[in-house]
Amino acid sequence: MLNMIILLSSYLIGSIPFALVIGKLFYSTDIRGYGSGNLGATNSFRVLGKKAGTGVAIADLLKGSIACFLPMMLHSNVSPILCGLLAIIGHAFPVFAGFKGGKAVATSAGVLLFLAPLGTFSACIVFLISLLTSKYVSLSSILGSISILIYSLLFEGRLITALSSFICLFVIILHRENIKRIWKGTEAKVGRIF
Repeated sequence: MLNMIILLSSYLIGSIPFALVIGKLFYSTDIRGYGSGNLGATNSFRVLGKKAGTGVAIADLLKGSIACFLPMMLHSNVSPILCGLLAIIGHAFPVFAGFKGGKAVATSAGVLLFLAPLGTFSACIVFLISLLTSKYVSLSSILGSISILIYSLLFEGRLITALSSFICLFVIILHRENIKRIWKGTEAKVGRIF
C-alpha cells in the first residue's frame, strides 16, 4: 500500500501546474491562453516575465527531485527512477490541468539532478552554450537531453541510461513543433523571452 501511495504521489507532485498556479495567483493570468499555451517555464518567461519564469523553472525542477526522494524519505524500496518517471509524465500530462502540461525539461532535470548530478551538470553546460549561440530554448533543451543520454551511456548503469533514453525521446517528441519552426526560421529566440 505504501509503495502505491508513493507512486501515485510522484505522479501527483509532477502534475502540480506551477505555471498555472503562479500565473493565476500573482498575475491573474492563465498562461494557457498566451504564447505557446504550455504550462512550462519558457512560456512563463514569455508571458509573465523573468521572476515568474524563474519561479516556475525552480518549482518544476524541484518536483522531479522531490518525487525521487520520496522512497528514501518514507523508507520504501520503490525505485526513485520510477518515481521520477511518473513525475515527468505528470508534468507533461497533469491531472490538475486537463492533462495538458509543459514539455518536462525542468522536471526531467530535477529527476536527473537527483539520480545523476554530474551528468545533469554537463547537460546544463551544453544547454547554456547552445542557448548563448543559437538563442533557441527548444534546441538547447533537445541538445541538453541528448548530452545526458550520451553521459549515461558512458558512465551510468542500465536503469539510468534507460531513463535518459526515455527523457531524450520524450523531449524531442514534445518539441516536434518547435523543430519544425526552427527549420522554417519562425521559432522564438531567447531575446523575445527575457
